[in-house]
Amino acid sequence: MANFLLLYKGGGMPTTDEEKKKSLDEWAEWMKQCGDALVDPGNPCSNSKSVSKSGESDVKGELVTGYSVIKADSMEHALKAASMVPLVVDGSGSCDVYETFAAM
Repeated sequence: MANFLLLYKGGGMPTTDEEKKKSLDEWAEWMKQCGDALVDPGNPCSNSKSVSKSGESDVKGELVTGYSVIKADSMEHALKAASMVPLVVDGSGSCDVYETFAAM
């Protein structure tokens, strides 16, 4: 089994108590479906900068709005889990999936 980094783009923060409850319930259900495969449920992301040898700059392109880490047998299984992420299901965002590996 490998770990997969799920990077979320889009979506939004709920503004009303009803929206917050609905969002939390949807994410809780997704986490429940992942079961033991959920390595790190993750968190939302906010401020961002890009750092290179030439210095710091604003991140270009679509910003990452959150992340999770899951364990899966294959990229196909990881993609299935990603397809059930609430912001993908409701169409408000997308999820990029990266397989990770131990380098050290």
